[in-house]
Amino acid sequence: MRTIELRGKDVLMIDQTLLPNELKVIRCRSAEEVARAIEGMKIRGAPALAAAAAMGLAVTALRSRARDKASLMEELERASERIAKTRPTAVNLFVGLERAMSAASDAKDVGAAKKSVASEAQRAAEEDIEVNRAIGRNGAKLLKNGDTVMTHCNAGSLATVDYGTAEGVFRAAWEAGKKIKVIARETRPLLQGARLTAWELKRDGIPVKVIVDSAAGHLMAHGQIDVVVVGADRIVANGDTANKIGTYPLALVAKEHGVPFYVAAPLSTIDMKTKSGKEIPIEFRDQEEVAVWGTKRYVPKGVEVLNPAFDVTPAKLITAIITEKGVVKPNDLKSLFVKRKN
Repeated sequence: MRTIELRGKDVLMIDQTLLPNELKVIRCRSAEEVARAIEGMKIRGAPALAAAAAMGLAVTALRSRARDKASLMEELERASERIAKTRPTAVNLFVGLERAMSAASDAKDVGAAKKSVASEAQRAAEEDIEVNRAIGRNGAKLLKNGDTVMTHCNAGSLATVDYGTAEGVFRAAWEAGKKIKVIARETRPLLQGARLTAWELKRDGIPVKVIVDSAAGHLMAHGQIDVVVVGADRIVANGDTANKIGTYPLALVAKEHGVPFYVAAPLSTIDMKTKSGKEIPIEFRDQEEVAVWGTKRYVPKGVEVLNPAFDVTPAKLITAIITEKGVVKPNDLKSLFVKRKN
């Protein structure tokens, strides 16, 4: 299931705010429209944001009337700055922008630059799918037949270009014949687990149940969870990991009950330039996401709401990190970037 694609001079993406009740593809014709889609959570998930960022620059280039490379680069810089402001925590978004800008910069003239940006965006999307499948294969080895796996938020096809990271692990295990079951936490306040993860897994025929976020400890205390697998929006040099708000307390509960806690993410999510989780910028979103549900207000007017979108799970709570290059301990991330001799 493709979450996002570049088709002609437009970016097509699934509007995730309408799921699970309506599957609708929307069309973005400019970087501004892509940026608004990101801000409005029509597209979300770190790898998907990398693709969206690159494709936002691709449509800018393809629709540009610039007659020289310098003018085109100015347009792309403005578009890049706009998209960069959308979501500060997910490092993949910035990787997508860097890839597209570098492709344009390396081109010899304006015509080549336009083609190069579009080609790089397409290449990044195809690479994402292959990377996710590799993550799935590596992670599936950690799951046993009959395991009940808990996850948080959505790290499936909808969070990537296709296949998924954490849900990619579930898919690969299921495809390998392992009869796993998944417990999806609802993931307040926007219910990505209840709306998106459950919808995806149901489509694949993988058994899934939804719980409220606060029920995780109860299930673990009663021995009903064998393993936890989540995605990530940024993993830093010491192994600390930023993911959807609520991941940190889930890791604490898992540690208390001896339940392995795995993070599944591509190398593009690993930010070796940032030393620890304390340095990760945490996005705070609109208070209304918490205060209002549908058309009804649940928090009294005048009462402030704090709405952090992410929290940081310390490396010491993470059993291992699953990547396309293998499974490593959080303190061994450097090994993933060492070039091995043939």
